[in-house]
Amino acid sequence: MRRESADVLRMIKASRDLSPAAELDRRAARATLLAGQTSTAHEPLLFAALLYRVQSEFAAAIDQAQKTRRFTGHLDADVDRLLPLSGGVIRAAAAHGPEQLATDARKRLGEETAIATARLLAYWNGDSSAREDYLSRALLRPYGEILRAHSVPPDRLHRQGHCPFCGGAPWISSLITMGDSEGALRLLICSLCGDEWNFNRVCCPSCHEDDPAKLPVYQSDAHPLVRIESCETCLRYVKSIDLTKDARPVPEVDELLSLSMDLWAIDEGFTRIEPGLAGI
Repeated sequence: MRRESADVLRMIKASRDLSPAAELDRRAARATLLAGQTSTAHEPLLFAALLYRVQSEFAAAIDQAQKTRRFTGHLDADVDRLLPLSGGVIRAAAAHGPEQLATDARKRLGEETAIATARLLAYWNGDSSAREDYLSRALLRPYGEILRAHSVPPDRLHRQGHCPFCGGAPWISSLITMGDSEGALRLLICSLCGDEWNFNRVCCPSCHEDDPAKLPVYQSDAHPLVRIESCETCLRYVKSIDLTKDARPVPEVDELLSLSMDLWAIDEGFTRIEPGLAGI
């Protein structure tokens, strides 16, 4: 079973053998498409499309710089080269982001280099105070994707349930078909480098609870492909997209169509392991 799972995962990654910039453009295209098909999630999807586009430009600039001098994966050594390339992401958030994000972005446009560096390092190092720093995550995502594309291991702490490449937290999960065998494979998707990895279907990525009775799954008729995979031990959850029923969704984009389920989960006392593109 493990060998078959690994083979399936390799096939999925090979089928999307795109550069980081091209992969971000693919997500932007999906967000633009979905934005034209919904009224309730129209604005979040339009902003997601814009964010992906500027992240794609940022990734292309990082990749170009990588050709001149290799990035090390140590952010404290690389950040001086990253910051001058990052302005497009912050300007886009300042001009088009939701109100609070736009306010935060405008404040950061004129920040001193030392302060901007400290913010990125705080998020990179996993400081609890920086967990919800949406802008730092958005700025570091292209960097993480470039490191993964070039197999440059980042200097970040790793723990069970987090990305095996960069240690980032999973912000979405998906179920995929396992070839000709029965059942489905559960993949977690990294919020920082975009990697996907196989994870036990009956286990909480946050606290590793594995008692099925404490891991209820919630669904809604309004969003038949979406599941809230919750844990009653740590009160965390991850949202999952079932690709065995429809392979077209891009999980981290399509989950914006079901923000009502996140709001329901929050009302029930659960906290998402890692906020999605909408900040929840």
